[in-house]
Parts: sequence; C-alpha cells; structure tokens
Amino acid sequence: MNSQRPVTLLIGALGGEGGGVLTEWLIDIARHAGYAAQATSIPGVAQRTGATTYYVEVFPVPVSELGGKRPIFSLNPVPGALDALLSSELLETARQITNGLPSAERTLVITSSARALTTMERMQLGDGRVDSADLLKLVQQFSREHQVFDMAAIAKDAGTVVSAVMLGAIAGSGLFPFRREDYEAVVKSGGKGAEASLRGFAVAFDVVAKGKQQAAYVARVLAPNPQSPGMLTEEGSVIEADAEADAVAASARASRSAADVATQFPAPVREMFGLGYARLVDYQGKAYADQYVQRLQAVLAAEREIDPQGAQGFATTREMARWLALWMAFDDIVRVADLKSRASRWARVQGEVKAGEDDLLKLYDHFKPGVPEFAAMLPASLAQRVIRWDRKRAARGKKPWALPLKIGTHSVFGMVMLRALAATKFLRPHGSRFATEQQMITKWLDGVVQGTRRGWQLGHEIALCGRLIKGYGSTNERGKDNLLHVLDHLAAGGQPADAAKAVHAAREAALADEGGKLLDATLVQHGAPARPVKAVPIHWVRKPRVSANP
Repeated sequence: MNSQRPVTLLIGALGGEGGGVLTEWLIDIARHAGYAAQATSIPGVAQRTGATTYYVEVFPVPVSELGGKRPIFSLNPVPGALDALLSSELLETARQITNGLPSAERTLVITSSARALTTMERMQLGDGRVDSADLLKLVQQFSREHQVFDMAAIAKDAGTVVSAVMLGAIAGSGLFPFRREDYEAVVKSGGKGAEASLRGFAVAFDVVAKGKQQAAYVARVLAPNPQSPGMLTEEGSVIEADAEADAVAASARASRSAADVATQFPAPVREMFGLGYARLVDYQGKAYADQYVQRLQAVLAAEREIDPQGAQGFATTREMARWLALWMAFDDIVRVADLKSRASRWARVQGEVKAGEDDLLKLYDHFKPGVPEFAAMLPASLAQRVIRWDRKRAARGKKPWALPLKIGTHSVFGMVMLRALAATKFLRPHGSRFATEQQMITKWLDGVVQGTRRGWQLGHEIALCGRLIKGYGSTNERGKDNLLHVLDHLAAGGQPADAAKAVHAAREAALADEGGKLLDATLVQHGAPARPVKAVPIHWVRKPRVSANP
C-alpha cells in the first residue's frame, strides 16, 4: 500500500448536466469492480456562473489484495497532484486550470469543445465571446495529454445527457483500473434511459480511445532517436466533432454555385464569400446574390488599388463579405416564417426534446408583429400612411398596434399559414423596408470604397462598422443611425489615419454602451457633433384610486 497512491479525478459540470449522477456511477463502478473509492462535491454559485465540481479518488489496488487495510482518501484536490481533469464546457475547464489544479507534467485533461455563454458574454453588444482558440492553448499548456471533442453534440445525437458521454470518456482514457464491462453493467442497472446512456457512452469511449491511440503513435514516431538527439516529441491530440447547424445545411445547397463564383475573388476571401453567397441565394434568389457579388467586387477593386500585392490579405473584402451578406439578408416577417416552417427546424426540435416515435409533439410559435413589420412589405407611399396612423394612436396615449398570434406549427393549418407567408418573398423587393435597407447599404458600401481608396486602414475600419447592424426593432434602427452618423461626420473628413482612428473609437464606443452616452462623448472628442436627440412621446397614466378600506 505504501508504494501506491489513489488515482485522482476532478469533474466540472454545469447545472442540470448530471454531474452528481456521473459521480454516483463512478463509485458504483468501483465497488462493482472491487476497488475502494471516495467522492466529494463542491456546489457552484449558479448554473453558469460556477460549475459544480466533483472530486473522485480511486485506490488502484483491489480491496481483496489489501489484507484488511483501508486506504485514506482526501476530501479535496491538491494543486499539481491531479491525475485527470474532466469538464463538460471549455471555459469551465480553463477556470479549473487557472485555479492551479492541473499540471503539465501529470494531468490528463478531457474537455468538451462546446460553450455555454456566460452572462457577461451575452450582454456585449458586439461579439463578446471568449476566444476558444485561447482556451485551447491554455489546455495544451497545462496538460500532460489532452482530448477535446464536442460532448454536447454526442449527447444530443445519442438522445442522452452529457454525463453519460463524460463517463464514456473516462472509460476510454483508461484512467481507472476498471474494465469496460464494469462501466456498462452499472449503466444498464439504471433502468429507464439506460439504452440512450449506453449509446452516448460508446461513442465517447471510441473517440477518446482512438485519440489515445493516435497520441501514442505520434509519440512513438517522434520519440527521440539516439542518432538524432535534437528531435522533439509531441503528446496529445485535439479531436473536434462539431454538429452541423441549419445555416450550414443551407450553405451546402448552394455550395456548387458559390464555388464557381468564388474563383473571382482571392483565396483569403473565398470561404466567407461562399457562405454569404449561399445565404443570399437561400434568402432571395440568385439575382439578389449576384448583386452581392457586384458590390463585393467594387470593394475588391478599391482594395487592389491601394494594396496591389495583397499585403493585408484582402482583409477589407473579407470583412465586407461577412457583414454585407448579413445586412442584405435582414430579418423580416417573411424570413421568420420561412425559418420557423422548415423541415430541418422540426427535426431539430424533435432531437432537442428527445421525442420518440410513439410521442405526440406539439409546437406552438408566438408572434407579435406590429405596424412596422407589416408596413415593411408595403410600397413606400402606403407604408407611410400606415405608420402615420399608428403614430397618431401612440400620441393619443394608446399602445402601438400589434397582432399577437399563437400558431401551432405542428398542425396543417399552422404550417400552411407560415409557408404561405414565406412564399411571399417575391414581394420583398417591392416593399418600403427593402428600398430603405438598400439605400443604407449603398451608402455604407460607398463609404468603404471611398475610404479604402484614401487609405487601407480607413476602409477596413468602415467595413468593420457592419458589426453595428444587428438585432431587430429599436436595436436595429439604433445601429443603423449610429453607422450613418459615423459615415457623415467621421469617415469623410480629415487625414485618412486620423479618420480611421476616429471611426474605430466610435465603433467600439457604440458596441460598449447601449445607451449611447459613450458614443456621443467619443464623437465630440473627435470633433463630430453628438447624435441628435429623438423625440419620444410622453404617456400620461392616471393614478389608480386606492380604497380607504383595507
């Protein structure tokens, strides 16, 4: 016993992922296989602000061989003395690493590449996500060996919870002296849901086992040779298995056409262009996507004028390929109806709720379109009349008109309604919003082209201002107003380098402060006027009478 020490494992799982069940499985497996084990847990603050951590120790000598002695286990992990770290979410893995628990000399790290965004990440007006590449570098730096794959996707495909996938990963790693049969026997005894758990277990087992074999092979091939002492060794592998989203499926349908047109653009632009082109073909048709090509070619021509050697990697054209496609495919009631009524969406919902063949699934979608949404599909003259009518109602103290709808997407009537609305996309180019959006897009596009010709950095900064256009309703309108104000007062004047700095500062200020105070201060700081204050109607509310009787 003195020459042996327990095998230590720290598990990090978010709320509702079955971390407690996983720990109970491991203890039951140890008993089934005849080994002594102990587990403790530390609850997190909340489901996302802190994962619940579970610490497991298993003594690697069978109880029958201990001669009546019992090992003494620790209640908590010791920094640097951890054999393995297992986590269901990449940021939580990094959090445990920053706590100093794993070590590069000893710890095996198995983590999911899936992300559950934190509250702070969701609150950002721009892209507030933590860069997964930086998190992966941290995993590589502080692990003896590592395995990274999408546990959430495997659990979803298997129709189980991620704890079963995590159990398969532990078994596949060979961390504990248990046989695969020991793991499966305990899972089978779980009763209902055991079959789905075994599916997830098997997939994860194979993924980690194959990754371990690949790492061992690489280590053998790159092992130091006595005749070549300077050769480096490499350990570990990263396995990623990302599930396809609906957007990828839509892109695949137009991939052949996009690939043919993409040859008109340099290699660094083609991937982003292909996604944008496929999106617009799906959104409005080939003619609309061809307009996207023409607009992007104008940006490319301007960038080649200022950077004929492509020293900047055609970054401006690449960014425009992204943000231009997103703006041209703006959301409206037709687009929403189309996405809500697709077969891929129904299949995704079935997978999310794990509906079986004998289950009855009903799906209701709630809509509340108002005057702006309906007016967007009307010609400009008629749309203005409808909007003026609604504004007069609001001026009289009434709420803006809206039509609350509850549509059963599972029913024939509900599906026919949505598909009929989706089929009206041929009317979109004749609507007032389409014309307004195209005018704004053209102004932004001209700003990028002219800015690029003045200086590459200026054009690049204006192109990145496409990040301001996001969301719907007031958020979308505010973003467009901010962009137009930047174009009118910062992009056109001064030296190109100074203008580029001003545009960059204004964009970051707009993304950092939804209220706009920081943006106004930045505008004034760079010699531009603050945004005009918009008139907002005052609604007078009668104070309710309070009865004197209690």
